[in-house]
Amino acid sequence: MSQFIFKMPDLGEGTVEAEIVAWHTKPGDTVSEDQLIVEVMTDKAAVEVPAPVSGRVLSINGAPGDKVAVGSPLIVFDMGDVPDVATAPAAATAPAVASAPVIAGESAAVPARSGRVMASPANRRRAREAGIDLSTVAGSGPGGRIVRSDFETEGGSSSAGADIAGAAHAGAAHAGAADETSEIKVIGVRRLIAERMSDAKRNIPHFAYVEEVDVTELESLRQHLNVSKAADAVSLSYLPLVVLALTRVLESFPQCNVLYDAARGVLVRHRAVHVGIATQTPDGLKVPVLRNAQSLSLWDLAAAISRLAARARSNKATREELVGSTITVTSLGKLGGIASTPIINAPEVAIIGLNKAIERPVVRHGAVVVRRIMNLSSSFDHRFVDGYDAAAMIQALKELLEHPATIFIPKAKSK
Repeated sequence: MSQFIFKMPDLGEGTVEAEIVAWHTKPGDTVSEDQLIVEVMTDKAAVEVPAPVSGRVLSINGAPGDKVAVGSPLIVFDMGDVPDVATAPAAATAPAVASAPVIAGESAAVPARSGRVMASPANRRRAREAGIDLSTVAGSGPGGRIVRSDFETEGGSSSAGADIAGAAHAGAAHAGAADETSEIKVIGVRRLIAERMSDAKRNIPHFAYVEEVDVTELESLRQHLNVSKAADAVSLSYLPLVVLALTRVLESFPQCNVLYDAARGVLVRHRAVHVGIATQTPDGLKVPVLRNAQSLSLWDLAAAISRLAARARSNKATREELVGSTITVTSLGKLGGIASTPIINAPEVAIIGLNKAIERPVVRHGAVVVRRIMNLSSSFDHRFVDGYDAAAMIQALKELLEHPATIFIPKAKSK
């Protein structure tokens, strides 16, 4: 028997270990070289690991959620019965970095359709337990991704749906709904989000500031621009207008466009504005980065935001698109509520949140009128941004948004 021991590769940037997110093979399976065998995650990004050789899997090391040190055995292959197997290099090349924290790969079964079968590890597990070929299930998620509801749809395009739904609910039928519980292991992107949020909340003294903004004129401008926009242009939401205004405001408040290097005890102030766009995706919250926002036009900002959000949601964003922001903007859209207290995206020192814009009666020039009102909810690192400066920055942003023509007027240079 000729064995090949494949060790956890060095994934770069000082990584010493990686978390197992999902296995795509098991002992006894025969795999081909370059076939996806496991998804792992570092603190930087997710990585799809292909098989370095062809052979039969003898053993694997680690279950989903376990962390395996770089250089430790990951999987053992028997290559004795595989003809014409090329000898794998002693030092494996690091696999390609995936575009987002959880990336679905090829199905272990022979697919009934060509192309990638996109599904989360949990849904792959449900399919395996029910003996269902995922390639026969029509995905309704982004990019054809298979979501849980696809399994449970009655009368859908896949006859497998009812079988999976039955398997998924069989336990509940026997145990009784009143006593039903389930355990969900926190791994992958959810673990990473949990750790980063906990660290940010534990280590950063947040200073929250909420301001009411009259966006009636901004809404009028937005509607006018959308009516007259080019046919191939992205429709404007509030987000690109707010980002454009923010780039203007940060010229006067550079202390808010800062990263804190805790290891060196240094604040790194940036002249360029790299805006993180907090984006909700099926795999959790991701923050793709809009680089050099200060140099982009309104329409360029709108197109870039739309493109980045779409890439993040479809798991196509590169690692470079998910790191390097200097300040973050987050919006809950129609679910924005009245106010929120966003958590700072460390090592940044500020985050701006957009709440829902609604029409309300307000007093204006001594009369009660209906105006469109939106709150800005912001958080600042109080160690480095004083309360006065935080409030002054939001007031300056409010001023631009309430008089949107001024967003497009260059700041006068001091003599």
